[in-house]
Amino acid sequence: MMVAGRWGSRPVSVNHQHLRAFHTIATEGSISRAARRLNVAQPTLSQQLKALEERHKAALFDGRKPPLRLTAFGRQLFDLTQKLFVTSQDIDNLLRDPEGRMTADLRLGSDSPFFAVRLAAAIRGRIPSTVIRVRIGNGVETFSWLREGQIDVAIVSDPPGDNAFAYEPLVTDRLVVAVQKDDPRADLPFFPVTALADATLLVREPSSRTRTATEALLLAADVTPMETMELHTRETIREGVAIGLGLSLFFSLECPPDDRVRFLPLDVDITLSRLTEYVVCLNERRRTPLLSSVMDAAIELRAMSPLPVQAAAPKSSPVSYAGAKSIAGILEATP
Repeated sequence: MMVAGRWGSRPVSVNHQHLRAFHTIATEGSISRAARRLNVAQPTLSQQLKALEERHKAALFDGRKPPLRLTAFGRQLFDLTQKLFVTSQDIDNLLRDPEGRMTADLRLGSDSPFFAVRLAAAIRGRIPSTVIRVRIGNGVETFSWLREGQIDVAIVSDPPGDNAFAYEPLVTDRLVVAVQKDDPRADLPFFPVTALADATLLVREPSSRTRTATEALLLAADVTPMETMELHTRETIREGVAIGLGLSLFFSLECPPDDRVRFLPLDVDITLSRLTEYVVCLNERRRTPLLSSVMDAAIELRAMSPLPVQAAAPKSSPVSYAGAKSIAGILEATP
């Protein structure tokens, strides 16, 4: 944007503090949550957002009631501020250690403790000095952390395709049935999926990837369990199966060892119970030395995959911000 002055027209400078306010509000979807995250007063943050919009004569959100929705222009700016603040963190890290003597720091998020610890071990095998901080959540939470820059790399199952991210398939796994060892079907080579109709099925919380896959399998097989009981952790479900409370489904690599429980494959088409786990990072950081090592470690870990790995990346959502060359370019382009 150009403004007239004593020395002629000049561009309006971009206020970094206002950009951070906008970026955090867009990330949180709420001014109040953004204010708590930045540890500033809500009116202060609202004023900074208003100043950014007025300075550049651009509406960034459709209204102010949560959940806030970005305008088309706001989405273009948010796409760039995500890159800006990731790069800013990289610059901070470099300036703290200009000679590269400090230990590499990696924030890893995962929807699976099993894969998180194995990837962490593989990374440490490649770069022993790496300090790794692991955060566990469900798939939606984990991918959200990556989008918001709270983690550097994510391990998630069948994530949404997005051209802003790089995907490396890790393993392809399948669901198996957990039954009490004294169950009359415990020695069968395959468990009949139709038998789930007569069972009490122990399930995870709705946001769990295992539960999502279980429900998709039941729908495809046209089977409705006699009863379901929600138990929130693998350990609790394993204990429930062990004492005969019901049956459950686990991914084969995540079956918690227990002499009281048997795990059986299902008598269904493997495609109905299959799931691929991916290691994901921002595309623009894929070639950095640390994340290149992470992706190489993921490729090495494919050897543990129970099934042939689905090597293709998730289908991308067509997102295009044509003409958006820079933050200043976007803001100057507003009428």
